[in-house]
Amino acid sequence: MGCLVSTPTETGGNKRKPINIGDVSVFVPGLRIPKPVDFSMALDNHLSKSLVERLSALRTRIVVMAGQEGPTITRTRRKSATQHGRVLKQLVYAGGSTLGDLLQALEDYLPVLLGLVKDGSPLQHKVQFAWVNQEDDVEETAICSSWYEALSVLHLMAMLSLSQANLLLLPRTSFDGSQLRVSEESRRSSVDIFLKAAGYLDCAVRHVLPQFTSELRRNLPIDLAEGALRALCLQALGQAVDIQLGLAIDSAKATLAVKRRLACEMVKYWQQAQDNIMNLPLSHGWGAKHRLFVKWKYIEAKAAAYYYHGLILDEGNTEKSHGVAVASLQAADEYLKESKKACEDFHAVAPLSRNPPLWGTMKYLSEKIPKDTSSKARTNRDRYSYEKVMETAPPLPDFALALKPDDYHLPPIDASWSDEATT
Repeated sequence: MGCLVSTPTETGGNKRKPINIGDVSVFVPGLRIPKPVDFSMALDNHLSKSLVERLSALRTRIVVMAGQEGPTITRTRRKSATQHGRVLKQLVYAGGSTLGDLLQALEDYLPVLLGLVKDGSPLQHKVQFAWVNQEDDVEETAICSSWYEALSVLHLMAMLSLSQANLLLLPRTSFDGSQLRVSEESRRSSVDIFLKAAGYLDCAVRHVLPQFTSELRRNLPIDLAEGALRALCLQALGQAVDIQLGLAIDSAKATLAVKRRLACEMVKYWQQAQDNIMNLPLSHGWGAKHRLFVKWKYIEAKAAAYYYHGLILDEGNTEKSHGVAVASLQAADEYLKESKKACEDFHAVAPLSRNPPLWGTMKYLSEKIPKDTSSKARTNRDRYSYEKVMETAPPLPDFALALKPDDYHLPPIDASWSDEATT
């Protein structure tokens, strides 16, 4: 399916490794950056000059923008509400462009790029595309495959979307300076963005990866391995449910049953994300940090699920139901403590990061879980060791997962290819 060139980290020097990435509500494992490509050398004898120039212009725009914005996008800091402005409309960076601009550039490029794979065209193997990796030990990977380029584009679109969600979910100082908060508008918008990111990744797994030979799939960088793509997709869905749970907590109309279901679904998303990422050789750097993020959020989700499960069990008003309720609440309390340690471990791994001030789901639960666990455990005999708590904790309900990725499909091939006679 084409040539493959991998540049070892020792001989590279292109990978951007920030020392500190700032506040993290949504983890983005770095941005893979495209390297320049000479389309004319590979395609001049096969395509019209105008189409070759268009491909070159569209991709060069992405190379320049990604090179400028990449280091900035992965470093974030909190802003006040007045600085925040219309963050939903425009997320501006020091390089002068925006996340939205870069996403638009990728969306403009993809339909033209896909012309190279039209009807299995041999042109798909003519151009060698190179990208700088982030999670893989290999510095960069270059492959003579337009499908590799399409996969890399979808991955970058998803990472940019997760970056947008992270900025929306960083607490902002209110206008009067009295508190840090995330607006309901930002939270609802972030859910849409999470589903969009999941849609890009789901499309990559279902429609692009199948175009690769098994040998070439094995040679893809870890960043683009099926397990990594699935883990990121599930991460996006898990964080979307987390936001939905926070909105339910704030709603007087949401019942305990609704909150428990959301919390239990969140556990399943993060468990599946962990199952996928644990099989990948991620030992340091962005990869190790990514694995710790998934572990942290999985434990955090279990704390929420056991808490709401315990509250519902306690509604049984029998000694037996009270006993299992206490066991469930104590499990929630233990998972909450464990999640705090997992959070510290995540932020301490390079590149260093900070945990924003608590808000939303975890701000509420960090206050309620210890308090309700203590009040429900009416005697000292109800307090058990960690091992005993985990042994006696009732199983969580198994709910079907309701949230799905956006139904994203690869765009139609650009009209500029309609009259093109390829050779």
